Amino acid sequence: MRRADRLFQIIQILRRSTRPVTAKALAAELEVSKRTVYRDVADLIGQRVPIEGEAGLGYVLATSYDMPPLMLAPDELEAVVLGAQWVAGHSDKALANAARDVVAKIAAVVPERLRLFILEPTVGARPTFGKLEEHVDASLLRSAIRNGVKLRLRYSSEAGDETERTVWPVILGYAETSSLLVAWCELRQGFRHFRTDRIIGAEILEEPIGLRSGELRRRWQRWREEQLHKSPGLLS
Repeated sequence: MRRADRLFQIIQILRRSTRPVTAKALAAELEVSKRTVYRDVADLIGQRVPIEGEAGLGYVLATSYDMPPLMLAPDELEAVVLGAQWVAGHSDKALANAARDVVAKIAAVVPERLRLFILEPTVGARPTFGKLEEHVDASLLRSAIRNGVKLRLRYSSEAGDETERTVWPVILGYAETSSLLVAWCELRQGFRHFRTDRIIGAEILEEPIGLRSGELRRRWQRWREEQLHKSPGLLS
């Protein structure tokens, strides 16, 4: 790894961490010696990068610090491309187009020496085969999640029985050939996973879920952890 890339990566590691990062941890991730880390951190501080801390205790990056936009390393660019390829092949039309637009925008502004990692990446997502047909536009489900409002669903069970549910949507999860809407179901008084290919109809209700921002997702995460603890593999 070039020294310039290594200095950039140190900033990235510190920026993504919420706790002090020791020189030992930095050295392990960068695959260099602690002496090299000490020297690199000292150089960054000399360049007025607001790193606080000291050897033995760990380093933190001031929250006010920000780098110029799209200063991306080759691995980061290929990670973006790989993720965009997967989204384009597995999600709804709106998200698929958004993924392609993101890649195009990044390719237009990164330095010429990095553009090859976007145009000819070394990674690729497998094409999707056998994706299940869906009757509801996923962008409607995502809109309800973003706005924190309830949904009225017409849902078909595996046996073909139809029910009408009022749900509090949490997140839309994508798998290889299907997707799931995770929501609190008023009918069942609990969190449920609704396969989107079985949602026959969906209507956004102008009724907020009535919880503070992020609270429903936190409740779902606690419930999910409890379920995983009880039955490992159940929700995988």
